[in-house]
Amino acid sequence: MTKNKPAMYNKAADFWGASRDYFAGASRLKVENGQRRDSMNTHTVEKIGGTSMSDYRAVRDNIILKNGRAKAEGLYRRVFVVSAYGGITDMLLEHKKSGRPGVFALFAGADDEREWSDAVAGLRSRMQEINAGLFTDQVTLAKANGFIGERLDDAANCLADLERVCQHGHFALEGHLDVVSEMLASLGEVHSAWNTVQLLKQEGINARFIDLTGWRDGEHMTLDERIQRAFADVDFETELPIATGYAHTADGLMKTFARGYSEMTFSRIAVLTGASEAIIHKEYHLSSADPRLVGEEQAVPIGRTNYDVADQLANLGMEAIHPRAAKGLRQKQIPLRVMNTFEPEHRGTLVTGDYVSDTPQVEIIAGRKNIYAVECFDQDMMGSMTSYDRAINETIARFKGSVVTKDTNANTITHYLGSNLKTVKRIKSAINERFPDCDIQVRKVAVVSAIGSDMKTSGMLSRAVSALASSGISILAVHQSMRQVDMQFVVDESDYENAVKSLHAALVEVHEHGEAICAA
Repeated sequence: MTKNKPAMYNKAADFWGASRDYFAGASRLKVENGQRRDSMNTHTVEKIGGTSMSDYRAVRDNIILKNGRAKAEGLYRRVFVVSAYGGITDMLLEHKKSGRPGVFALFAGADDEREWSDAVAGLRSRMQEINAGLFTDQVTLAKANGFIGERLDDAANCLADLERVCQHGHFALEGHLDVVSEMLASLGEVHSAWNTVQLLKQEGINARFIDLTGWRDGEHMTLDERIQRAFADVDFETELPIATGYAHTADGLMKTFARGYSEMTFSRIAVLTGASEAIIHKEYHLSSADPRLVGEEQAVPIGRTNYDVADQLANLGMEAIHPRAAKGLRQKQIPLRVMNTFEPEHRGTLVTGDYVSDTPQVEIIAGRKNIYAVECFDQDMMGSMTSYDRAINETIARFKGSVVTKDTNANTITHYLGSNLKTVKRIKSAINERFPDCDIQVRKVAVVSAIGSDMKTSGMLSRAVSALASSGISILAVHQSMRQVDMQFVVDESDYENAVKSLHAALVEVHEHGEAICAA
């Protein structure tokens, strides 16, 4: 999963052969009651990730202009849904990996207004720095700074007013935090979308700004309603819509999808406009493993897989697409393609609902560190497993814990949580209050998974266990369901990298994946 193009990638560069023409037929998009008026699905809906957005030249040349193919294939009949520039959402909310507080986290937890106010000032400085790197014309630069500056001013004023109101005993800040996070999140995508439209217009491209953030419009509507209204008069023949990845809804996207909200916006646009294909542009290929761990010569693009595999990846926090977003695409039979922004000649990985590999095999080794195993042992659990399980699940849900997997026996339930330590401690304390006699142990572990569209063959599990044992890795737990699309191994966190390399060597590198991809 890298920007660079290793030699192995060259073997698979042309594996798709002939595929559908992106831009044949059709004229004008009409969205009414969630359905297109025209019958030909000829446009694509494409999402650009944050790291890619931070490199405008690559976005323009490799995505918008299609690596020089734009004249032949056409510029239009595409919708682009953009993420915030890399690092901006972390500054707005909190750092996704480190947990370092952003504006939202500081506002939610600070007693001193200066903390979040200083964070807003730092955010403004960073956004203006990004603008200065994009716009050389001082007039346009001033407009860009003025546009995002007005939004930042509005947001800061709202936070200050809300903080003052909530000093009164009748108002609780906690009841407003979901709305605050939504408001702040919208700033990242509206910044990048507005800028992209201005930059493309300078290139002579008729880009159109689609602001789904609902800023100051005073109307609360569903996601589908907002999309239908925004795209009702889009002319695909002559316009290139650039839509914000965040969309304001009555229920709130972040409340349900957290940081996966832009993928839900992307998916619903594709479904409601009847796209022929949904495309995600990332800074890496969807590869058989992380090249930084197994080596670039060993890791290869997957090429073909299905939505079931995408769901398993999402469960490990390595989202090709959020599972709820994938559901809509799968139901409407819209294929999803994951492409590397920095290798535009490669056709990427195609994800469909019906794909199954020709022979049972492992397609990808993925994993996740920073997992907390919360083991609950109680002698009284025997015969009352259902009530214990329900109560523990309700507690985890109340604190918004993320369950990666779990296991049970007669008197023990262990949940493996992809949550921060603070949340895990709260969950442990609440379980102890509910079950005072329960012995709860918390341990930091890693989960490594072997995933494939078809792994129904004898001996695969034993090969995986042997590979880990040969590398001196102690397996703490093993999970495999009857569906047989993944095998999960819980190991000590210190064994994570070695486990990924060992499983990849034993289960993936033994196959000629380059030839298999080309044959697909």
